[in-house]
Amino acid sequence: MADELSPRSPAAAASRQVEREPAAMGVRAAAVWAIASQYAGFVIQFATSVVISRFFLDPDEVGLFSIALAAALLVAVLQDFGLSRYISGLPRLDRGEVARCSSVAFLFSLVITAIIAALAWPLALAYGLPDLAPLLLIIAGSYLFLPLAVVPLALMARAMRFQYHFAVNVGGAAAHACVALTLAWMGLSSFALAWATLAAGLAKGAIAQALEPSRIFPLRLDGLRPVLGFGGKASALYLTGALGSRTPDLVVGKLVTLTAVGLFSRATSLAEQVRVLIAGAIGSVFYPAFARIRDAGQPLGPAYLRVCAGYTAVVWPGMAGLALAAWPVVMTLYGEDWIGTAPLLSMIALQAALLSALPLVSELPILLGRMNRLLVLNICETLVSIGLLVGGSLLAGAWGAAASRMVYALAFMAIYLRFMHRIVGFPMRSWCTILAKSGAATLAALAPLALTYLLWAGPREIGTITLMLAVIAGVACWLAALFAMRHPALGDLLRMAAPVLARIPVARRMVPVP
Repeated sequence: MADELSPRSPAAAASRQVEREPAAMGVRAAAVWAIASQYAGFVIQFATSVVISRFFLDPDEVGLFSIALAAALLVAVLQDFGLSRYISGLPRLDRGEVARCSSVAFLFSLVITAIIAALAWPLALAYGLPDLAPLLLIIAGSYLFLPLAVVPLALMARAMRFQYHFAVNVGGAAAHACVALTLAWMGLSSFALAWATLAAGLAKGAIAQALEPSRIFPLRLDGLRPVLGFGGKASALYLTGALGSRTPDLVVGKLVTLTAVGLFSRATSLAEQVRVLIAGAIGSVFYPAFARIRDAGQPLGPAYLRVCAGYTAVVWPGMAGLALAAWPVVMTLYGEDWIGTAPLLSMIALQAALLSALPLVSELPILLGRMNRLLVLNICETLVSIGLLVGGSLLAGAWGAAASRMVYALAFMAIYLRFMHRIVGFPMRSWCTILAKSGAATLAALAPLALTYLLWAGPREIGTITLMLAVIAGVACWLAALFAMRHPALGDLLRMAAPVLARIPVARRMVPVP
């Protein structure tokens, strides 16, 4: 009997098929590993970006690489071909299915590499930037190593072995940093970042294969219909999403200036790094965790509300704080040459905060087999995003492009809220209560810095020590607000922090861990 499987309609069990394997760790432990991975990766990437921006590359050089990377990522959104979601969502998995997925990953890596290479010269001519072509060719080469990591990472996530994810992600970040800094110091300009991208792909592939070997050869091309059917729909979904998320640098680079796209890209990158540092890693844990809830026949609504509570409780104050502190942060990290990034960073950080109120808008519909409806909504979202971006760029340059991201976030909520409410089944009143409490906690967190600006020193005059003291006071006010309101995320946050709190005698006595 064929051992063809799909997340929605598993085939009859073959001799080698087994029920979903036991998780290697619980959701809480997986979240801790995922967060550790993101913290370590953030430190490496953040330090690299600061050093390169301060000492080696100007905004126009970063802007050139940003255009090349954005163009490559627009095509490379197909790199996964839905394999991570496919493997994590399967109730049963066998070696044959793993071999098929590895074969598909290999074939698609060749397609992606060829498409990016073919686009190199036409894009260079379209933008009038000759150096864009060799940059794209180098970045294209990084995708040849893609199949070494895709399936192993999916298998790690399925089994909840996120300590391996840690090794792969941190190893890739370290390779990127070493190559980028060395080549930037040698004067290779934007090409330092391109070669670093290739080095990171090679490092991640090698580490992933060492920890979770997944043979690519001989290719397994029989019984591909379930994989291609799921991957085709997932890729169409990812491609429409990429048109909205990957095009900002391309649009700003074409409609404004190279320096403007450098400033805009730096603002976007910093906001995304901080968002991922705060909570982005947990998203990789949620999909396999929700798959297990689905397989057990349990309702998803309560778990989804816990996710919303966790995201908004930490992302809202973090991103709002970054928006409020944008001027001193940019001046301290990147220097006066990059100060034009500050107002852009404020608006993009607020966009990230708004989007976190409705998480997993792609993951859960895919898991629940609602991809057709999701694709329609995704196309609507993409059209709105690009339209707002083009309009904002034409009206007010990079500033208008950043402002359009805030309007887009509101449109995003309007497009997806009813859909998510219907398929997940969470009570709308409970969701609104969570947002109200998270909003109050965010205001409490911002109060010390806002009062410092008002009564002591404005954003252009505030010193680093004063800023840090205001941030520490903000964290204390945030914690006090969570306790005072009995925020739904408080219990989960305390349980995640329990290993650290247990080592601090004062904290162990003062903070009750549920």
